[in-house]
Amino acid sequence: MKNALVLLSGGMDSATVLALARAEGFACHCLSVRYGQRHSAELAAAAELAHSLGAADHRVVDLNLGLFGGSALTDDSIQVPDQRSEGIPVTYVPARNTVFLAVALAWAEVLQARDLFIGVNAVDYSGYPDCRPEFIQAFETLANLATKAGVEGDRIRIRTPLIHLTKAEIIRRGIGAGVDFSRTVSCYSADSQGRACGTCDACHLRAKGFADAGIADVTRYQP
Repeated sequence: MKNALVLLSGGMDSATVLALARAEGFACHCLSVRYGQRHSAELAAAAELAHSLGAADHRVVDLNLGLFGGSALTDDSIQVPDQRSEGIPVTYVPARNTVFLAVALAWAEVLQARDLFIGVNAVDYSGYPDCRPEFIQAFETLANLATKAGVEGDRIRIRTPLIHLTKAEIIRRGIGAGVDFSRTVSCYSADSQGRACGTCDACHLRAKGFADAGIADVTRYQP
């Protein structure tokens, strides 16, 4: 089996990506990041998903972006909004996917993994600049310029199987691949048990996805 590196947040998108990578026959090495986010419930979900979906390995890197702040997800002085706003929202974590992919690239080289999977989406998403196809293409170019593997012609690919799918399509793909979405945590303000607030942008997108897919919402909500 070929090795693949999968960025696994514990949310529904990354869980679906892990299931799809496993279905392709990859030995999936999953990487999660404790980056100073508001809660650790998503990391607990990531560990459970890695086990239940047959990952070869799962590691958590401590990289505290909360030292810099600048996002409602890493700075308690910035409130998580209940409504969508125009432009890039305050829940955007500056350069998060750039940082995560760079760390993943380092481990991938050690594993001789030439496929890096990330669950970015450019259709039903919050408008983050590091979820766009242009960003992924640019980072793949960088990866092949910056690594021994790339320089020697063993090309590295950044795999984004969900990037052009709606949230409803992602849910259908995930269920078809064996994902139990009740185990996933997508909420920006989840409690210690991983139960969702039901009011943040991530919760709205998730609930709409289930509704559009015609599938019962299995999300665990706070009372």
